Formats: sequence, C-alpha cells, structure tokens
Amino acid sequence: MLRLPTIRAQFPELAETAARDQMSYRGFLAELLMAECDDRARRRSERRIKAAQFPREKSLRAFDFEANGNVDAAVIHTLATCEWVKKGLPLCLIGDSGTGKSHLLIALGTEAAMAGFRVRYTLATKLVNELVEAADEKILTKTIARYGRVDLLCTDELGYMELDRRGAELLFQVLTEREEKSSVAIASNESFGGWTRTFTDPRLCAAIVDRLTFGGNIIETGTDSYRLATTRARAAQDAATS
Repeated sequence: MLRLPTIRAQFPELAETAARDQMSYRGFLAELLMAECDDRARRRSERRIKAAQFPREKSLRAFDFEANGNVDAAVIHTLATCEWVKKGLPLCLIGDSGTGKSHLLIALGTEAAMAGFRVRYTLATKLVNELVEAADEKILTKTIARYGRVDLLCTDELGYMELDRRGAELLFQVLTEREEKSSVAIASNESFGGWTRTFTDPRLCAAIVDRLTFGGNIIETGTDSYRLATTRARAAQDAATS
C-alpha cells in the first residue's frame, strides 16, 4: 500500500484544475506529488511541535516588539533561522516576570520544531525532579541520554526556586552531556549574578553559567512587565467605558 492520503483526498479537485488548465500528464502528476509532500511535511512539523510538549502556543508573530523595546526584533528573527540550533549553541533569555521570556522561548522552540529539529520543553524544577527520581530508580544514564537526543532543550523558569546540591549536580550532568553538541535555551528571572541563590555552590554555579553562555546568545528582556501593563491598560479602559 502506497499510503498517499493527500492524493486520495485532493485528487478530484486537482484533476478538475488540471483539466481546466489543460495541464500535461507530467504536470498533473507533479502537482499531485507536491501536494502529498507538502502535507507530509506539515504533519511531521505538527508531530514535532506536539512532541516538544509546549504548555501553550506562542509565535513570534504574536510577540509585541513595540511594547518591549529591550528586545531587538532583528536579533530574534535571526535566531528564528535556527542556525544556532544547527551549531549546538546555547541561548539565555533573562528578565523579570511578564517581560516575554517564556513567550520567546516557546516561539523560538516552535520555529526550531518547524525547521525539522527535535525539541523538548520543560520547567527547570520538573527536569530536576525527573533526574532525581531517575537517579533513585537507577535509570539516570538512560534519562540523561534521552534528553541528549533532542536537538534543542528549552528549560523555563530557571532561577525561580533554589536547587539543592544534588539537583544542581544532576542538572549540570545534562548540560555537560549537551555541551557544544546540542542546544540549550533557558528562560530565567534572575541575572547571572543572582544565580547563586538557585545554585548555592559557587563553583558549580560558575560552571553552569559557563555551559549556558559559552559561544551563545544572551537576550535581556528587561524589568517592565508587559503583562502587568496590559492588564492595567485593560482595567483602565473598562473603567472608562463603564
């Protein structure tokens, strides 16, 4: 069985168009095959996005660059080409809550998935908890290898909670496994100077910062919450019309 569902579904419409346009047999066949290939590419892209386990849909088109002047649209659109993922480079998105870090993290991860890369999204605390459980169950090597197989690991909310030494060391193992081979993108509400509150061992903290910044991109989204400003503007508008 050839398994050509798109050709089966679109054949009547494409055949009618081919007859109307007096298309050659070869041209008609090319149109059928192009339709099948395009639809297969779309389905593969959808599967990769689903496999990434993003918590919600976010796109670069929906990001309001005018509302956040700290974020350079040209830099973000360059990152959207995914050359950094191809080269295995890291990306750090640093800024206060509500400044668009997670939006950009998910949107750039989605762009990578659409470009054919294997992507996985996770919260930092969830990743550490999974690693601790894997270590307790004697399957840590297998778990680290599984994360090592994705082309881009998107880790959100790094810095929101303090990690004990064991958790920090396990996270360091994941980063070391990926170093200069596969990309890591993180979003954090803490500047690098404040990471000692998350990684309490100064030497380990320095090593993790080194892994996440060497040769990579650092995007600072600022301190002014776009989300809070939008909420206040909406409340003011509602009050004015009530």
